[in-house]
Amino acid sequence: MTHTSDWELPGGEAALSALTRDLDEAHREAYPRMQAASAAFAEELHDTGVTVIAGRTVGRRGFLLGLGGAGAALALAACSSNSSGSSPDSRAGTATAMATTGSRYTGDLKVVALAVALENQAVGAYQAALNAAQAGRLGTVPAAVGTFITTAMSQHQDHAKAWNAVLTGAGVPAITGVPLSNQAATTEALGNAGTVADVAKLALELENQAAETYLFAAGNVASSGGIATAASIAPVEAMHAAVLGFVLGRYPVPDSFLGTDKAASTSLLTV
Repeated sequence: MTHTSDWELPGGEAALSALTRDLDEAHREAYPRMQAASAAFAEELHDTGVTVIAGRTVGRRGFLLGLGGAGAALALAACSSNSSGSSPDSRAGTATAMATTGSRYTGDLKVVALAVALENQAVGAYQAALNAAQAGRLGTVPAAVGTFITTAMSQHQDHAKAWNAVLTGAGVPAITGVPLSNQAATTEALGNAGTVADVAKLALELENQAAETYLFAAGNVASSGGIATAASIAPVEAMHAAVLGFVLGRYPVPDSFLGTDKAASTSLLTV
């Protein structure tokens, strides 16, 4: 493993710091809605039982929201999920077969368990990046990059708490680790990262996966509380991805829609 000590942040630290502040503000605005939605989701599951999956020129905030494309896509998914009549895609097909013999996480709760696992995976990845930076394994790390990492990690922790509140409210155990079959490979890849860019590329994959998983959930989970929870979190994950793209020097061309081809399947779960 080697590192490139002369790596420089494209766009500069001032711009990244400004994007991180806007990201933090957007998260703080969304967090109360997220908590309310997760509480409503837990109450809905408790009252009704476990449900089943249903069958350009922009400013900084505009850059964050536009590049992720989550707002418009989530609105479309929420409006079309009950009216399109089309079956979920092939990845969704794996997710629709939710009942797993011997698992306490069935129905919509399996999607929630997957969401917590993805959030915990992101927290671990960002913590590993901080550890590597502190140990000098990533070369020179701009202070603004460190601030973004700690900010994103904290937000993922908040998301995990919101999803875990749904699980415990529905009477099943919280997910405290990363029960995903790809975790070993993710850990190995992070251990081999030798530059900030290496870490950013890996983190971008995780962020895109989380955002697209929530988009899929918003369009297919039967519970209205589940839809609201996913819809409140997905845009923040998309903003993380947008900032990581900035760190990698990618031109910020907004996407009109966020896809679901990178959405995680519940088959990744090992609980």
